[in-house]
Amino acid sequence: MSEIIELALDDAGERMGKAVDHARSEFASVRSGRAAPQLVEKLTVEAYGVQMKVQELASVSVPESRQLLVTPHDATNIEAIEKSIRQSDLGLSPSNDGRSLRLNFPPLTEERRKELVKLVRKMAEEARVVLRNIRRDGRKELEAFEKDGQLSSDELVRAEKDLDTLTQKNETSVDKALTAKEEELLEV
Repeated sequence: MSEIIELALDDAGERMGKAVDHARSEFASVRSGRAAPQLVEKLTVEAYGVQMKVQELASVSVPESRQLLVTPHDATNIEAIEKSIRQSDLGLSPSNDGRSLRLNFPPLTEERRKELVKLVRKMAEEARVVLRNIRRDGRKELEAFEKDGQLSSDELVRAEKDLDTLTQKNETSVDKALTAKEEELLEV
């Protein structure tokens, strides 16, 4: 395989890998009835005059399956973190003991579970669209190489097949992550 094909496929593969990782992190941010630190780590908080993420200001642990414990590194930020959690779309009311915040996750209703499954499916479809866009960009790049005379038409056909295989492999990864998240959401 020529070096330019390898470079183009490596670039597409790296970008697709990042898209799959992003989809997985998006899935992790969807509340499933279980406590997960990812639910609050990305929330922004006004602290020290700037916007910061909870993960920069506090440690987040899971003492029980339906409870998160958020312990600020600096106790003066506890009210700001509490305010951010209350204003988020998590629908949680933290209990503040002066040193840390406890977040109790009530069990999800069947209706809410179905809504979350729809949301996760939409996220998965968005990830698939990103993967297809990366494939399209890779194809354009390969076609430009052929047009410049750096690739033969046979090499282009083989490279496009490799690109399609790479795309299918990454779409399968997204689908597996989606299936796992759906099972987690529908688990009672």
